Amino acid sequence: MVALGLIYTALSGIANGLFSAPMKVMPSWKWENIWLVFILTSCLAMPATITLWSFGDPASALAVLPRPAVTAALVFGFLWGFGAILFGLSVHTLGVSLANSLVIGLSSAAGSVVPLLISGAFRLEPRQIVLLAGVATFLVGVALCARAGRLREGAQGRPSTKGYLFAAGSGIMSAVFNIGYSLALPIADAGQSLGVSRFAATNLIWLLMLGAGAIPNILFCAHLMNRNRTAGLFRSSGSVRNWGLSMLMGVLWGGSIYLYGAATPLLGDIGPSIGWPLSLAVGLLVANLMGVLLGEWRQAPPAALRYMRAGILTLLAAIVVCGLSTRIDTL
Repeated sequence: MVALGLIYTALSGIANGLFSAPMKVMPSWKWENIWLVFILTSCLAMPATITLWSFGDPASALAVLPRPAVTAALVFGFLWGFGAILFGLSVHTLGVSLANSLVIGLSSAAGSVVPLLISGAFRLEPRQIVLLAGVATFLVGVALCARAGRLREGAQGRPSTKGYLFAAGSGIMSAVFNIGYSLALPIADAGQSLGVSRFAATNLIWLLMLGAGAIPNILFCAHLMNRNRTAGLFRSSGSVRNWGLSMLMGVLWGGSIYLYGAATPLLGDIGPSIGWPLSLAVGLLVANLMGVLLGEWRQAPPAALRYMRAGILTLLAAIVVCGLSTRIDTL
């Protein structure tokens, strides 16, 4: 069971690392066009479709859910929506690899440790100690990748303070997503009482959290399109390809969320704290690879490349350490 959970977690990270790459190959659309289609696909269309597939009558299922957990899902999902906006802007400004490095660094630490504190499961036991060691190793790897990105930006003469602020804000706000998921887990328990699988019951959490998170994203994109007069780009030449790529972004990111939801029950009673850093670490590795393939490091100085390689090796070590925490029984 744990091995399957780790596989799902790795697949979740791969999908998460790939999803933002198409943003760099759609020059004829503005950020707001791409992001709106992405949000409509990942936060509205996918959750609604999968929940309808899981529950013949989702309205009746929602009626029996515990109110505090529903409130947590809606509130934290809405707050996460602002982090999603900042992440999209940071990728647009800094590139795929550097933005992911900075965002994932903050998000992994808070998203792993805070759920343990909230649930009261934070104790200095072997499993938690190994997990914390993995998170610390992970942060070192992220710092090395971020250093590589700063050297690259300096060599290219285009440092972006605004981009770093976007990434920092996104990292903090993105951790809210895992915290909200942890608080909303009673929804999955209630869903299972209706006779469905744990995975199907978890889909109710995503329906609420992603739907609430879509609200600030849609409003912000609508504001930008009105200000920049970019709504007409949806019908411009080459728009079919852009629609397809933006929807692919939504499917990849949405798929990463559902895979993560399927993985956490298989990882034990601290599944969210184990699965979160593992998924993010794999996603960061994939994002850095995509950054290389997209030419983001083509003109980087040798020192930047050395830091990037060291960072990736350190992240691989962090993945191993966090994975080992699933094999240790608490005393």
